[in-house]
Amino acid sequence: MSDFWRDRPTFVTGATGLVGGWLARRLLAAGAQVVCLVRDWVPQSELVRSGMLDQVTTVRGDMRNQILLERVLGEYEVDTVIHLAAQTIVPIANRNPVSTFETNIGGTWALLEACRRSPSVKQIVLASSDKAYGDQERLPYDEETPLQGRHPYDVSKSCADLIAQSYAITYGLPVVITRCGNFYGGGDLNWNRIVPGTIRSALRGQRPVIRSNGRFVRDYFYVEDGAAVYTLLAERLAADRSLCGQAFNFSNEMPVTVLALVEQILRLMGSELQPDIHNEASNEIRSQQLRAARARQVLGWRPLFALEEGLQRTIAWYREFLGGTA
Repeated sequence: MSDFWRDRPTFVTGATGLVGGWLARRLLAAGAQVVCLVRDWVPQSELVRSGMLDQVTTVRGDMRNQILLERVLGEYEVDTVIHLAAQTIVPIANRNPVSTFETNIGGTWALLEACRRSPSVKQIVLASSDKAYGDQERLPYDEETPLQGRHPYDVSKSCADLIAQSYAITYGLPVVITRCGNFYGGGDLNWNRIVPGTIRSALRGQRPVIRSNGRFVRDYFYVEDGAAVYTLLAERLAADRSLCGQAFNFSNEMPVTVLALVEQILRLMGSELQPDIHNEASNEIRSQQLRAARARQVLGWRPLFALEEGLQRTIAWYREFLGGTA
């Protein structure tokens, strides 16, 4: 981390989420003045349980409240905005599409409009997703692949991504977009996700559940790599305004099936449990792969953690958090 962050007023949305907690830790270590928007009180989130909440400025409110966002950006003289807040669970989006659209799409335009009206804001990093690409015949996705989400969560990310591009192109708003694979790591409290769910089941001696047939293919991206990506992009955008409106894929470029991932976790935990395959997933993309060549070439980026190392660190976090052994 460079001196770029020292005393820099930085606004983080989604700070009680998986990536947000690790990003807040990274920013605080670099000396940033961190302001976090928090909607729901999540006592087991990494932001709260680690004590970081006492080191950041906390604003209680909803992403969709543009007036609140403008007040925060103005009163705290925010220089850098990192937008992570979203409803990220695919089954929830399938059951409750309107709340997902309101948060992921409406929250994005409210924030970008607030930033447009706030002269102190100099750079914005916005989290899109590989889901924004939707189902594609040609894989892996590169940044020129059309955004064509079809299911509720995927559509919400496609729309938010396009809205960010429109603000950059139409208004010159200094925003850059990330499209990452499936995040995993310690601090994920959404137990229906495959990594934390599998680890918790193994620690409790229960067969881990796979909702799909196990053959769905995904890129998995370690959360500390994600936190590093957001800080890197903000720094590069501050130095090079030609990045405004651009999107970057971030991935280890090693897609694996869900079943292979579960088996690797069980092996690393020394567990002989066999997964329970339900084959009941619906409205989900079956195969996703990202090409991260642009990030490597333009940003000089490379991942810090291989999949196995990231899984080992994740397992260790949950062993401590849940207080058990397999």
